[in-house]
Amino acid sequence: MQVDAFTNHPLGGNPCAVVFDADHLTPATMQAIAQEMNLSETAFVMKSSRADFRVRYFTPAEEIPMAGHPTIATTFALVTAGRLRLTEAVTTITLEMPAGLIPVAIHQTDGEIEQIVMTQNKPAFLQIHRAEEVMPAFGLSPDDVLPGASIQTVSTGTPQLMIPLINHDALRRAVLDIPVYGRLREKSDFFSPHLFCLQGATEAGQTFARHFGTPPDTMEDPFTGSATGGMASYLWHHGLLDATSFVAEQGHWMNRPGTATVTCVGTPAQLEGVNVGGQAALVFSGQLML
Repeated sequence: MQVDAFTNHPLGGNPCAVVFDADHLTPATMQAIAQEMNLSETAFVMKSSRADFRVRYFTPAEEIPMAGHPTIATTFALVTAGRLRLTEAVTTITLEMPAGLIPVAIHQTDGEIEQIVMTQNKPAFLQIHRAEEVMPAFGLSPDDVLPGASIQTVSTGTPQLMIPLINHDALRRAVLDIPVYGRLREKSDFFSPHLFCLQGATEAGQTFARHFGTPPDTMEDPFTGSATGGMASYLWHHGLLDATSFVAEQGHWMNRPGTATVTCVGTPAQLEGVNVGGQAALVFSGQLML
């Protein structure tokens, strides 16, 4: 199946290919299929002795320990394919992935999914980076960083580089300098960078973000659920949020608008986790001919 996550209609949000019954596939074959799909991530669903399902997520270049939009997409695909029955207004399952066991709550009314919410891991606040070293990788200067804010790696399962920018103008001007970025990433502690500002793309949003990758991965991600969780944790931890819950937006400038509802669990000094929720839509289903 191919499912668009963090949107309520096909051809929006972030697409993810979901492969069922993947227990017999080798990691090399999973990686080759992810390259064939050529999406931000491809999800593989297997049996688990520890959770309701086991999942592995691959970009076109490598496996990642946890991801947001594949989790939303996979859960939606399981329900749509009849592999997961919803008997309550809120059905909770767990997914086993390399980052650990991730709880997922499916909210539904009369059989229609209203929202899928994943609980990401307790955030880890990692390395703080110098703006003078980071910003040239995106064609920006230290003056484009939100005043008083630091650039920091945060992980709720996958380490992402949090880069708070001053406004939409700075976010729009960001262009990845691949050689400079490659050198930065080689010596650092993050998987990918998340650039954001404290303005929504629409009146509904409180944040707007862009997320970059390098070939063979996609150059820009339409919506990044794991980094949205890391961003929320960063903002709450550093006192840049007024409330524990907000609406995050991403992908609008790519003509693939995506939206998530985000809630931090715990105090700024003692964050226990972060909930990232969104909708999804089926694009197509078929058979993998292998």
